[in-house]
Amino acid sequence: MKALRFPAGLYGVTPEWDDTERLMRAVRQAADGGMRALQLRRKNVPDAVRAEQARALAPLCRELGVVFLINDDWRLALEVGADGAHVGRDDDSLARIRAEVGPDLILGGSSYDDLARARELLDAGADYIAFGAMFASQVKPDTVRAPLSVLTEAHALVEERDAPRPAVVAIGGITPDNAALVAAAGADSIAVITGLFEAPAIRAAAAACSAPYSVNRNQKP
Repeated sequence: MKALRFPAGLYGVTPEWDDTERLMRAVRQAADGGMRALQLRRKNVPDAVRAEQARALAPLCRELGVVFLINDDWRLALEVGADGAHVGRDDDSLARIRAEVGPDLILGGSSYDDLARARELLDAGADYIAFGAMFASQVKPDTVRAPLSVLTEAHALVEERDAPRPAVVAIGGITPDNAALVAAAGADSIAVITGLFEAPAIRAAAAACSAPYSVNRNQKP
């Protein structure tokens, strides 16, 4: 199996919480349960609020050994020392961002259910391609639904790339109950919001979501 350019396993995505202290406690619990990467995703807040949380989370993630990305804002990622950024369909071109930032910043892109878009993102230098929603999503109830089969096809696509190869990420409605289905279909990493951070016990939810993956280096006994 080829090495990956993005961590395998649980990829937490932040909920829309304004309480930064609560968020940081939750991130610690998720990391204790095996979370390997975290994306700060704040869509409808002032830039100052997003930046404040990014500055708080970047050093915390370094302490925890969690890869830290910021949604939509690669400039903020550079400013706070994050590991990378997630690029959506309506954001700047991933190819243009890659040309500007060079090879070291992790860049992931949304492919939805579109393998042709995934190929374009890979050619542009994406470190992961994300597909979904895999299941009904509370965060984006009207979003595109992707079949599990697209993960299998995407996995074959990235296996053609040189090692370390890009990762296949699945998102949308993923919970501890269906994480194994998504992993078996070909997802290297599963991005989880509600099923992780709104769970009654965040650490336990993280451990359950991480269970389908054989290496959970962050998980504590």
